[in-house]
Amino acid sequence: MGARVARMFRNVNLESRVMREISREKPAAAPRHPAEGEAAGVSESIHQRSDPLLSLLKTVYVESKDPQPSEAAKPTAEQQPRRGEEEEEEERRTLTYSLAGGSYGLAEITDVPKGKLSLVEALKALNSHKMQPAVWSAERLAQEYALTPSDTKAMLEFFVPFNVKIIATESGDVKKISDS
Repeated sequence: MGARVARMFRNVNLESRVMREISREKPAAAPRHPAEGEAAGVSESIHQRSDPLLSLLKTVYVESKDPQPSEAAKPTAEQQPRRGEEEEEEERRTLTYSLAGGSYGLAEITDVPKGKLSLVEALKALNSHKMQPAVWSAERLAQEYALTPSDTKAMLEFFVPFNVKIIATESGDVKKISDS
C-alpha cells in the first residue's frame, strides 16, 4: 500500500515537470580557442601535393637484404621457440625415474632436455641427498642428471623435501574418538 502512495506522489505533475526541463534554455558551448596563423597553415600544407618532393621520392630506390644471423647473437623474444616447439638441435636425455603407468592422466614423458629435471627426478634427487649426503653429493647429482654444478648446488640449498613424522602414542589409555 505504501508503494502505491509513494508512486502517486512521484508521478504527480510529471508531464509539466518534463516540459519545463525540455523548454529550459541549454548552456552554450565554450568558444573554441582560435588557431594561430602558423598552425592553421601547417594543416593545410600537409594535405597539399608537392611536385618537387614527389619527384625526389620517385628517384629513391631501396634494396634490403636480411643480415646473416651470427652464432654469438642471442635470439629475440619473437624468435625464441614457443612452449611445445622444441628446437631439434637440443640435446635430450632419457629419464632415470618416472611415475608408473602414466598416473594422474598425464602423458608419459620419456626424455627431458639436458640441464633440466622432471618433477619425479627432482624429488628423488633431493630425497637421496637428504638421506645420504655423503654418497649423493652435489657433484654426483650434477653428473647423474646432466645438470650444471651451480644449478645443482642452488637446488640443494633452496629446495627441501617434506618430512613426514608419525607420532606413536606411548600409552594405551589415551581416549580416541570413534566413528558412530
